[in-house]
Amino acid sequence: RSAKCGACGPGYATPLDAMKGKYPNEIVYLPCIYRNTGIEKPDYLATVDVNPESPRYCQVIHRLPMPNLKDELHHSGWNACSSCFGDASKRRNRLILPSLISSRIYVVDVGTDSRAPRIHKIVEPVELFQKGNVANPHTSHCLGSGDILISCMGDPSGNGKGGFILLDGETFEVKGNWDNGGTIPPLGYDFWYQPRHNVLMSTEWGVPKAFRGGFDPADVEKGHYGRRINVWDWSTHAYVQAIDLGKGSVPLEIRFLHNPAAAEGFVGCALTSAVHRFYKTEKGDWAAEKVIEVPSKKVQGWLLPDMPGLITDILISLDDRFLYFSNWLHGDIRQYDISDTRRPRLVGQVFLGGSITKGGPVTVVEDKELQRQPEPFVIQGKRVPGGPQMIQLSLDGKRLYVSNSLYSAWDKQFYPELVKEGSVMLQLDVDTERGGLKVNKNFLVDFGKEPDGPALAHEIRYPGGDCTSDIWV
Repeated sequence: RSAKCGACGPGYATPLDAMKGKYPNEIVYLPCIYRNTGIEKPDYLATVDVNPESPRYCQVIHRLPMPNLKDELHHSGWNACSSCFGDASKRRNRLILPSLISSRIYVVDVGTDSRAPRIHKIVEPVELFQKGNVANPHTSHCLGSGDILISCMGDPSGNGKGGFILLDGETFEVKGNWDNGGTIPPLGYDFWYQPRHNVLMSTEWGVPKAFRGGFDPADVEKGHYGRRINVWDWSTHAYVQAIDLGKGSVPLEIRFLHNPAAAEGFVGCALTSAVHRFYKTEKGDWAAEKVIEVPSKKVQGWLLPDMPGLITDILISLDDRFLYFSNWLHGDIRQYDISDTRRPRLVGQVFLGGSITKGGPVTVVEDKELQRQPEPFVIQGKRVPGGPQMIQLSLDGKRLYVSNSLYSAWDKQFYPELVKEGSVMLQLDVDTERGGLKVNKNFLVDFGKEPDGPALAHEIRYPGGDCTSDIWV
């Protein structure tokens, strides 16, 4: 795994060591969702062979169905990662799989047989409700202490609540809340922590009972969607500051630079389609500035007259050189050089579907970026429905994997054909020298062909760690 370290734990000593790591990327895991598809089957964890030398390249080689219906598996995390690197007793052998809607948390054993995961433990919703008064768990990160920290989005009644729970990293029992019992932000979603700056940052999606059934623009006006980065004191677990990014911004994925000494990072805002850089100020608090904005397109034949890009996922390469994000509605993935973090420079862009493709129901009447509507995206004879959404970068930064389901209720609303045909997983080859993205035409995983019917595949994880799970301390 790691260069000659007498007693190392999981992961790598530094982000740059991880980039050079020889961990083979032969398989990835993705949750596949059946909620809202009309198929009465449980969600499952798919294991996909991504080794070009393998006879089963681009195939789902294993499916682990959950024992319940309509969980809405979403994001996943590890029981241990590079934050535990100094602890030789730890292994990255359990995948933590929270369910967005049922509020169940599955702990999956990927250590016994990485190609055939099995369920190790189930944390039932009542545990979150009773021990933490929280629900709708979203992001899971392991801590250097060995515990697992999970952000939540609601209370047990479906109201917004940006709290956290802790799981014991050995027994996976719910220990209670991480936050210290003081003020809690009204909304929650993603988070990242940086102990050297004594900080944890969390973001805000929306009120669970508002987004559960689909998106209503009126809910933005009512304040049911987020607008803040919430700043927490890492050592006291107190909520100390809110950075307001503006009404209707909906800040989703948040990423510090990987360098643990860095006091800055980026957050992608869905509805305003802006990326903000957040940073520590000279007086020691935190601030943010908008550094990228994707202009909305004026359209006809759509829900609203202005179509935002809808930035839904962002990530940063391990050397902190490139920032990537997906515009789920416009249909493109972008790569920016962030060598100067205040002035990101667009160096790669590729269209993989979206709502504005030529010949579809939407006509673009005014576009500040494109001369014409992009062609539909076709690979291996398949016209791909939906738009690019979750992204994951290999440790060496050369392969960017993409899936195109956002969340089943929104998929059904914005891309009904995606729910009928199932989602896909794609691979982009990255030019890590100059920047640039190219679709790998040999790579297609078509979740429309699954044995129980078309499935919605979501977030991608590597067994050896990736660019959005490992945190260095």
